[in-house]
Amino acid sequence: MTTSPVARKYSKRYASALAEVDPEQVYSVDEAITLVKKTAQAKFDETVELHIRTGADPRHAEQMIRGTVVLPHGTGKLRRVLVFAQGEGVALAREAGADFIGDDDVIQRIEKEGWVEFDASIATPDLMGRIGRLGRVLGRRGLMPNPRTGTVVETEDIPRAVREAKGGRIEYRLDRTGIIHLPIGKASFDNKQLKDNLAEVLNAVIQAKPEKMKGQFLLTVCLTSSMGPGIKLDTSKLQGLHLE
Repeated sequence: MTTSPVARKYSKRYASALAEVDPEQVYSVDEAITLVKKTAQAKFDETVELHIRTGADPRHAEQMIRGTVVLPHGTGKLRRVLVFAQGEGVALAREAGADFIGDDDVIQRIEKEGWVEFDASIATPDLMGRIGRLGRVLGRRGLMPNPRTGTVVETEDIPRAVREAKGGRIEYRLDRTGIIHLPIGKASFDNKQLKDNLAEVLNAVIQAKPEKMKGQFLLTVCLTSSMGPGIKLDTSKLQGLHLE
C-alpha cells in the first residue's frame, strides 16, 4: 500500500527543513544557496548536490552527455588517488601526492581481490592495454581511467592530473533517466564558494549540450543537501549567469 504525501511521516529535523522550502516555487541561485545551507541540519557536514534534469535522450548515443569539470573551491572531500604508472611516472606521481602507485601489481590486486579503496584513478597510455581488463570492476564504479575524462595522461602530465583529482575535478554523466547528479561542495562552504562551483558546473553542462538535441535542454535544476529537501532553481535565469 502506498503512503499518501499527506500521511507520510518525516523526522522532526527533516520536517523543519521542509517547512523552509516552497515546493511550488522556483528560486534564484542566491536564494537557493542560502536555503540549502539553512536546511542542512544534520550533525555532519552535508554535501551540497546539484541535480539537472535535461531534455537529452540517453537512448541515443549522440545525445549522451559525459565530461569532467574542475570546481574552483573543490568538493570539500579528501580523495584517494591511484596512479597506474611505471618508470619516471612513479616518482612524479609520488611527488604529486598520489595515495597509491603501481602497475601490474595493482592491476592483479584489483582483478583478484576486487580492491577499490580509492576515489579516482589515473593512467598513462602505455598501460591502458593492461588496465582494459579491469573494466568490469572499475567501469561500473566510475573508476576506470578514460581519455574523455582527463584521467589518461602522458607521463609529464601526471602531477597536474593528480592535483586536479585530489582537488576539485569531478565527473558528470547523464543517467538512464536523462538526469545529471553531482556534488558542488559542502554546506560549510560560504555562499560565494558554492555559487562559484555551481556556475562552473552549469557552464560545463550547458556547453556539453548535444548538437542534435532539439527542444529545451535544462528542464529542471534542483539544489539539495545530503539530508535536505530539494530546492528548484529558476532555469529561465541560469542561461544569463556570468559563467565565463
